Amino acid sequence: MFGVITKTALAVALGGVLAVGFATIGDAQTMNATYASVGSETSVPFGWVDFCSRYAGECGEDERAPQPVHLTVAAMKKIRQVNTYVNNNIQAVSDMDHWGVVDRWDYPTDGKGDCEDFALLKRRMLIAAGFPRQALLMTVVKESNGDGHAILTVKTDRGEFALDNLDNAVKPWADTGYRFVKRQSEANQNVWVSLGEPTAAPAYVSK
Repeated sequence: MFGVITKTALAVALGGVLAVGFATIGDAQTMNATYASVGSETSVPFGWVDFCSRYAGECGEDERAPQPVHLTVAAMKKIRQVNTYVNNNIQAVSDMDHWGVVDRWDYPTDGKGDCEDFALLKRRMLIAAGFPRQALLMTVVKESNGDGHAILTVKTDRGEFALDNLDNAVKPWADTGYRFVKRQSEANQNVWVSLGEPTAAPAYVSK
């Protein structure tokens, strides 16, 4: 149904690459973060709407109660491994070079994609590995130069962490250096909420 890279990624998520090792002091010391300030409902990115028009079965109005990840050392290890695996196995290509359009959200089934495609695949892999969908939130941020960018936010019972195609480290959201703009609601993936002080959303996301 999905491409070769997605089948491979799902196999990885459920198998060998996600094998859990022993806890380390380093893991325990980097498993604490804070929570972003969530505001009111806001506009839904066109890229998400367009994605859902092609993958309607993955965009259901489930409206389940929020369910943060219980962040054990094993869970953090899986999150880090998925982030690194996708970052290292997908070639970063702009939507214009890839599809001939400014902004298109899709799974990188041909092994190529930009920021939101990396995030979508990480989300899919973590869901396949048993993480709750409500805690895996597509997120739009601004870089320091004002450019739009997309990451995956993982909400846990120890704070919120960012999975970024530009960084193999899984960081607390507040340590990324980004201006957080909006993300999916925990309760309904088709509702988006603002983050922090109001700011104009970027026209599209890239990189």
